[in-house]
Amino acid sequence: MIEETLSYRLLKAMKATRPAIWPVLTELGLHPGQDLMLAQLWRADGITQAELVSRIGVERPTVTKALQRLERSGYLRREPGPGRSRTVHLTAAGRALQRPVEQAWRDADALVGAGLSPAEVEQLSDLLARVAQRD
Repeated sequence: MIEETLSYRLLKAMKATRPAIWPVLTELGLHPGQDLMLAQLWRADGITQAELVSRIGVERPTVTKALQRLERSGYLRREPGPGRSRTVHLTAAGRALQRPVEQAWRDADALVGAGLSPAEVEQLSDLLARVAQRD
């Protein structure tokens, strides 16, 4: 049965995070996934669009469209980079999103980890990190 597969259970666990993350994103005017792009910029402001595509692991047109929306919202700006590349830079408004977005993700962790011991949470985190590294 599909419900017994690891993939199905992982998807259900991810859906459990929605109540903590999506309302915050909506309130901030963000679409799901844009927070992941911003998180990369909070770590390394001024990276190229190509680097952002590589770090997030989504298609270039998806990133371009999301960056255009974030730029129109005043959260970032894109500038010419080396050669034909473009670099992406946060604005003050984009930097201000870090605290509420990261808090939403911590709240989501609390939902996912509810009912688990601290050791189980750490083990689950380690296992998921290993699975994610296979990309």
